[in-house]
Amino acid sequence: MSSVRPPDPAHVRKERGAFFTPDAICRFIVDWAIRSKDDSVLEPSCGEAGFMLAAGKRLKLLDNSKAPSTRNNVRGIEIHQPSADTAQQLLNNAGLNCDIRVASFFDIHPEATFDAVLGNPPYVRYQQFSGSARSKGLEVALAQGVRLNLLANAWAPFVVHASQFLKPDGRLGLVLPAELLSVKYAAEVRQFLLRRFSSVKLVMFHELVFPEVLEEVVLLLAEGMGPSSGFQVYHARDLTDLKAFNQRSWTHFTPQKADKWTSALITTQALDAYQRFYSDTQIETLLTWGESYLGAVTGNNKYFTLTARNADELGLRKEDLLPISPPGSRHLRGLTFTKRAWSDLTHDDARSLLLYPQNDDLSEAAQSYLNSGISLGVNKAYKCQVRKPWWRVPLVPVPDLFLTYMDHFCPRLITNEAKVHHLNSLYGVRLNYDRRGLGRELLPLSSLNTLTLLGSEILGRSYGGGILKLEPKEADQLPLPSLELIHNAANELRVLRPQLAIALRQGDLRRIINAVDAVLLRRHLGLNSADLTALREARELLFVRRTGRGKRTRVKN
Repeated sequence: MSSVRPPDPAHVRKERGAFFTPDAICRFIVDWAIRSKDDSVLEPSCGEAGFMLAAGKRLKLLDNSKAPSTRNNVRGIEIHQPSADTAQQLLNNAGLNCDIRVASFFDIHPEATFDAVLGNPPYVRYQQFSGSARSKGLEVALAQGVRLNLLANAWAPFVVHASQFLKPDGRLGLVLPAELLSVKYAAEVRQFLLRRFSSVKLVMFHELVFPEVLEEVVLLLAEGMGPSSGFQVYHARDLTDLKAFNQRSWTHFTPQKADKWTSALITTQALDAYQRFYSDTQIETLLTWGESYLGAVTGNNKYFTLTARNADELGLRKEDLLPISPPGSRHLRGLTFTKRAWSDLTHDDARSLLLYPQNDDLSEAAQSYLNSGISLGVNKAYKCQVRKPWWRVPLVPVPDLFLTYMDHFCPRLITNEAKVHHLNSLYGVRLNYDRRGLGRELLPLSSLNTLTLLGSEILGRSYGGGILKLEPKEADQLPLPSLELIHNAANELRVLRPQLAIALRQGDLRRIINAVDAVLLRRHLGLNSADLTALREARELLFVRRTGRGKRTRVKN
């Protein structure tokens, strides 16, 4: 029996996007996909042959002749020669007659000859997925009408290309990152799967199942010739639940064309309640309330934002500076950002001033500071190079509200009572004129309800450390209580507001949410207790899944 080369260290495999699949997942996908002893199987990007080994054993089990080895109907492709060599040794040691071709999968011309294509595509982010590999990946996807943008991860074109190796009734079984459900560049892949296959199923896990990887995964099980109107989901707690796999436990989802699939993570009751009330006239979107927009982009916050002490030491005039909400959002913990709060931050040496000479007649101090910026190369930064003069930061309107679009607990609205400018660490919201009064007073408090919070989890996306981020178009669709609903509940909300503002500064968000739910969702919107419980549990599920990732050292799949 041949010796087997030990696996590469984790950091080496990470660089090429290679993390090998747990045996339980390989067996599960293989048992679903291989249904006859005559099935032909391909594992592209086979690594160390996890799926090929499981497929060979499955075919042996189905072959009543008990032949000493399978026929040559299991094949693999692997770009990394040492991994291919190790895989071949493992297959030989198992008595399996299988071929492995050393090549880039994107270089292989597809022929629809396989009954099953199985595997774990490489997870290579766009920063490393570059050069000819990226070009070929985008080309093979485009050949099937799938137009991927330059932010696409390597797995996205891999899915499209793998589908072309299947017979019309063939089966595709892949381990994919859960970002399939939500990221923008994967929208084309989601639509492709529903066009190409008559049946699309996803197995989702409540717990992380790769021992070395913090990335959530889903199992894609797709078969037949499409199209399909939707997809089905099976929820598993962990790998042990795969043993109790039950065909009756699938839940069907019919997404709109451009929708994310994140809502498939929650129960049918919660999704029904969310969709029903999202379309209710008493619930509106942020876009209905007003315009949201990114704050000013300086090109170098460390240079352009100043403390009051910095400004005094430099001798800058009042006319050289503008008051701003300091970079970041940690200081925005209440319902309003007041003039006093701005003054307190300024006194505590926060960067609450923006260098912004009002005209070209520069003071001696301003000119001296700009000269120092030139000596430091600040004027060579891209954002500075493309504007004239390089030091004049393009301003956006002073907003009525701030929106924290990257937050651990939830995105929040804060009234800009200080009437200061903001930078691109925040979105601003300029309310429509007829909504400005009530919106500035009560929308930040009213937004702290379960329906809005669940909407932010469904619409947004998770980043490193479990941070939730809303892109501009996602923020526009955030569900919020309508003007009429807030107007009807205004007196009750005003009574609650002082005590809840204190609770918010103390970080007791759950108390606030319960109080706002009781007024807006239960009393005035008429949400029953069962639906509210389902919505709360759904939001909690998505929140725990997201924030759970931040409790471990992050390693990319």
